[in-house]
Amino acid sequence: MAARRQRIWITRTQPGADNTAERVRAMGHEAIICPLLAVRPVTDPDIDLRGVGALAFTSANGVRAFAEHCGERELRVFAVGAATAQAARAAGFHTVLSADGDVEALAEGIAARRSQMRGAVLHPGAAEPAGDLAGALEKHGVEARRAILYETGPVKLSEAQALSLVGVDAALLHSPRAAKALAGVLKSHPAPNLRAFGLSKAVMKPLARTPLAAKAFPPFPLEAALLNLIDRGA
Repeated sequence: MAARRQRIWITRTQPGADNTAERVRAMGHEAIICPLLAVRPVTDPDIDLRGVGALAFTSANGVRAFAEHCGERELRVFAVGAATAQAARAAGFHTVLSADGDVEALAEGIAARRSQMRGAVLHPGAAEPAGDLAGALEKHGVEARRAILYETGPVKLSEAQALSLVGVDAALLHSPRAAKALAGVLKSHPAPNLRAFGLSKAVMKPLARTPLAAKAFPPFPLEAALLNLIDRGA
C-alpha cells in the first residue's frame, strides 16, 4: 500500500486509460481519468496485404483498429512494447514479438530478423504517428509501408477541468503527443508543483522546457516500471 495517497492524472486514451486507472487504484492512489487525446477512426481505411510478410504495431490503438477492419491473424507481428504485444495476442495474433523499447528499437529488432521474412512490413497506425517506423526500417534496408487507420487529436479541456487537473500530484504520460498536449495545457495553467512521469525519454521530450516539480521516465518502457515512479520521493 502507498505511503501517501496521491491524486494521479491518467492522460492516455481509452480503453487503455481504464486499465491504467485500475492499476493505480490497486496501489492505493486516486486515479483521475481525463485523456488528453482522442482516437478517431478513419472511414473505410485501405488495408492492402499484398506482398506483406509481417505487421508492425507501435500502439495498442493500432492493433485494435487493424483487428476491427481486417481478419488476418497469421502474419508475424512485431510490437513496440509489452502493452502493444499484449493487445496483439488478445486480438488473436499467434506470433508476436515485442521490442520493449521505442520506434528505433522496434526497427532494429525487425531488421535483425529480416532474413526470416518474405515481403514488406506493414505498419498500421495513426495518420500522424509518434515516430517514423517505415522510415527507420528503410534505413535498415527493410521494405515497409504504412496503413492509416485512425487519427489522434488533442482534447480541449474546459477551464474548470484544467484548473482542477493541474492541482493533482502527478500525471502519467504514455506518448509524446500526450506530453505535447500537456505542455499546451500547462502553458496557460502553470503547475510548478506537478510531477510528470512518461513511459520513455522520447515521451518526455515535449516537456523539456515546461517548469514542473519533477520529470522522470523508467529505465524500461513498461507500464509497471512507469507506475513504480509514483511513490518515489512522494
